[in-house]
Amino acid sequence: MDILSIVLILFALLELSNVLMLYFAPGTRRGNAVGVFRAYDRSKQDPDVHAFVSYLVNWIAGSKLIFIALIVGIVIIGNPTMKAFTGVALVVSILTFYWRLYPAICAMDRQGQVEPPGYSRTLGLMIAGFVTVFVVALIAFVLASSSS
Repeated sequence: MDILSIVLILFALLELSNVLMLYFAPGTRRGNAVGVFRAYDRSKQDPDVHAFVSYLVNWIAGSKLIFIALIVGIVIIGNPTMKAFTGVALVVSILTFYWRLYPAICAMDRQGQVEPPGYSRTLGLMIAGFVTVFVVALIAFVLASSSS
């Protein structure tokens, strides 16, 4: 199995753990669930707001399942070009985190709305790590493909 397929499968497994947390333990701080946001617990005080928040959490989990299924399908039946394109697409889409989500979580972190304090920095570094792994895997994949 090539390096890019391995990285894609590892990412899919990581995202699957996130989906399981979102579906079955959304209030946890593990697996990038929503327990880090103090507003999640406060939303439980208003059934209408909590129903909406729960809907959005489940929507995110369902959307992630779509991506996981696509990644697995591409790893199984995709040709090298499709796998490379998938890697590039994931890098670009993951980088969009820094456009809207990162500024938002940084602001919430500064306002004490996130627990533990400094979580936005940890999350930003984790996302940067994902991008770095994908870029390195893409480079290795392209170099291995061009030499064979």
